[in-house]
Amino acid sequence: MTKPTVAVLFGGRSSEHGVSCVTAGGVLGAIDRDRYDVIAIGITREGRWTLASADPSAWRIANGALPSVLDEGATVLPPRRVGESQWRLESADGIAELGAIDAVFPLLHGPYGEDGTIQGALELVDVRYVGSGVLASAVGMDKQFMKAAFTDAGLPVAPGVVLRPGEPVASRRAEIEALGLPVFVKPARAGSSMGISKVSSWDALEAAVADAVKHDPKVLIEAGIAGREIETAVLATAEGVRTSPQGEIVTEGDHDFYDFDAKYLDEGHVRLLCPTELPDDVAAIVSDYAVSAFAAVGAEGLARVDCFVGADGTVTVNEINTMPGFTPTSMYPRMWAAAGVDYPVLVEALIQEALTRPLGLR
Repeated sequence: MTKPTVAVLFGGRSSEHGVSCVTAGGVLGAIDRDRYDVIAIGITREGRWTLASADPSAWRIANGALPSVLDEGATVLPPRRVGESQWRLESADGIAELGAIDAVFPLLHGPYGEDGTIQGALELVDVRYVGSGVLASAVGMDKQFMKAAFTDAGLPVAPGVVLRPGEPVASRRAEIEALGLPVFVKPARAGSSMGISKVSSWDALEAAVADAVKHDPKVLIEAGIAGREIETAVLATAEGVRTSPQGEIVTEGDHDFYDFDAKYLDEGHVRLLCPTELPDDVAAIVSDYAVSAFAAVGAEGLARVDCFVGADGTVTVNEINTMPGFTPTSMYPRMWAAAGVDYPVLVEALIQEALTRPLGLR
């Protein structure tokens, strides 16, 4: 029998390009090559789709540097119309057939991938893929609309102020200062904690906004919430929606919060506790909130929902990641491992969910 072909799609134009490559390395190492033919498609920082190495070792962090998709090799051309199953390769020698792809595993993080753009491109030509659709991906990427969806679903979120592109801090200064200190300044449509600053003095606000704008012209300024950083993995398959045991992030050393360096470059000063200890009633609330957040944005397949748990047991929903970090050491697979679902089994479940998903509106 012919094996299904799965394409792992990664890299991309966002500032999370390198993180996406590392995630791809983890998934490429976990896919059962006896069950699937695997194609690696990298997207360069400039946006060119290229046939990439399917060797997981090519996409590891080396000497503190994140990997990158280089502008070399044949250009990958997706199908041009509905009903056309063939993907093609374009090189100096002309156009060649790459073959049919049964499902895409889009491991893109941030804008131009996790935000619904890649999902929309695949929907246009009826290509199945892992994870959330266009709307859920877009809402999950934009923290302003994510919080609006959570609020509409009755979920507690931190108060915040959004600066639209080009809007000066001075125009919203009173509203911002009413949030109290500290505040967190975040790019509204970015992930991996890139461009996020903790502001403990109003004198530092302008610089923090300027740093966030490097990643996104729209900025969210959010009241700081004191509490433990608790995460929950959500998995939706034909068996229903399930949640993992909770995990907890504890930062140490010079990290005032779980920033980019703590996540990817300084693991020695971060402890990822999984499963973590929570009172049963609080753990139940966190799980319920994770399922509600998943439903609020219309997510599919997988997501990671992050919350803060205060000393009094109060739970505040921080965000949902519709394509969370997926290396073997990332929190999403680690939380499922705590439930007895190991990394290759998790990857297999997501691929099978994609392969059996109906095409078109659902």
